[in-house]
Amino acid sequence: MSDDRRSPSGLPIARVYGPATSRPDEEPGAFPFTRGIHESMYRGRLWTMRQYAGFGTAEQTNARFRALLDAGQTGLSVAFDLPTQMGYDSDADMAMGEVGRAGVAIDTVDDLGRLFDAIPLDQVSTSMTINSTAAILLAMYVVVAEERGVARSDLRGTIQNDVLKEYIARGTYIFPVEPSLRLVTDIFAFVVEEGMNFNPVSVSGYHMREAGCTAVQEVAFTLANGLEYLHRAVDAGIDIEAIAPRVSFFFAAHNDLFEEVAKFRAARRLWARLMREHFDASDRSCRLRFHTQTGGSTLAAQQPLNNIVRVTVQAMAAVLGGTQSLHTNGYDEALALPSGEAATLALRTQQIVAYESGAAQTVDPLGGSYYVEHLTSALEDAAHALLTEVHENGGVRAAIESGFLQDAIARSAYEYTRSVESGSTVVVGVNKFAEEETPADFFAPDYAELAEQQCTRLAHARARRDDMEWRDALDGLSSSSAGTENLMPSIIAAVRARASVGEISDTMRSVWGTFRPRA
Repeated sequence: MSDDRRSPSGLPIARVYGPATSRPDEEPGAFPFTRGIHESMYRGRLWTMRQYAGFGTAEQTNARFRALLDAGQTGLSVAFDLPTQMGYDSDADMAMGEVGRAGVAIDTVDDLGRLFDAIPLDQVSTSMTINSTAAILLAMYVVVAEERGVARSDLRGTIQNDVLKEYIARGTYIFPVEPSLRLVTDIFAFVVEEGMNFNPVSVSGYHMREAGCTAVQEVAFTLANGLEYLHRAVDAGIDIEAIAPRVSFFFAAHNDLFEEVAKFRAARRLWARLMREHFDASDRSCRLRFHTQTGGSTLAAQQPLNNIVRVTVQAMAAVLGGTQSLHTNGYDEALALPSGEAATLALRTQQIVAYESGAAQTVDPLGGSYYVEHLTSALEDAAHALLTEVHENGGVRAAIESGFLQDAIARSAYEYTRSVESGSTVVVGVNKFAEEETPADFFAPDYAELAEQQCTRLAHARARRDDMEWRDALDGLSSSSAGTENLMPSIIAAVRARASVGEISDTMRSVWGTFRPRA
């Protein structure tokens, strides 16, 4: 009888593994960092517990931030609504029905100031999940800080700024690829020149995984994007040793505990080798630092309390795999915005893993497991082969424009859906052990009222600003966009003049146009 077992990525799984499948001993904190980027890992310092939050108005999200900080969260992570992500103001026709739904609505720098009201920007680390409009939101953060007397060098955090994965999987792109990559490298140069303790990019495999890619594809496509950004930075004259240590990554954690642990270990090892091969980088620049979020696409609306267990398994995978920061999803997120209770329980999940599970007591607890070592090597080899295929297709930009990356992810998503529908992949409570359920109640804000409030606030902001200063700032940005200089100073000037996200984006749209995906 055939017993052909495979991991979710399709890697063959033998009945049992022995010593011949393990690799030579490697030490944590030493190249190629398979066992972790720090010698002591969590024995020296726990990962940052950074719960992702954002909905409605700035005041509503600020209240959630402060509640999470009071509950023991150690870093902030901001979710922005779709209009903000795509460069539209709350009163734009394209924003209708979306204001405040997928995250917090930000139109002007004053909104961002309200978002961080009573939160000391020089004492917290802030992550902002924003890409096409990343330069605008970073400029706003800088202006909020300067108006509070906080120096740029005292700001800590990460701006996602990973526009390539938007073309590949997520879709919140605005401009064509080349000007978008210019904005990415302008942010790189700005952060380095200003001496900011800020990661100017978080190269994200998470959203590709959410779109349906496998663990192997997640590693390969994410690292391919990371290399593209660094080659662009070097071409722009930025020293690799000044920028590479500031590059962070963002991965998903899904349900197969062992494949996920192996994925994180393989990604570290492969990145270290690629950095040495492409840039002859120092050990410091070869370290892959990453944030993890538990898998939103793995959450089920049926029997939602089962999601607590899924999130716990995924959190353990991230910790056993050596993550630097972690977000754990609320159990009710397949239904609606997470309730306060669910958000707190998600944070408590991290705290129990940290303080009660024993997972933080020693470095790389699964290192040396015959199975995990085999999966680490198999996943690394498969990801390297796929990354080479991207290179042979002309690199990331060409692979996006030809649809190679998008098609590969679509095929994986299709195969997974088929496996769930056929029952060969079991989802507890969905295609096995299902039962009749009473529809759950969940929190839903009055989005129409919320949008009206935000539009009124935006109108007041426009009425109060100095029109001459505003117009001069946008004219300066238009001129800079048509030139070659770093755009961050012009964007900061526009933000100071109270230009909105939509107005700044429209100014750049008028110069660069917009991206048109292939038919």
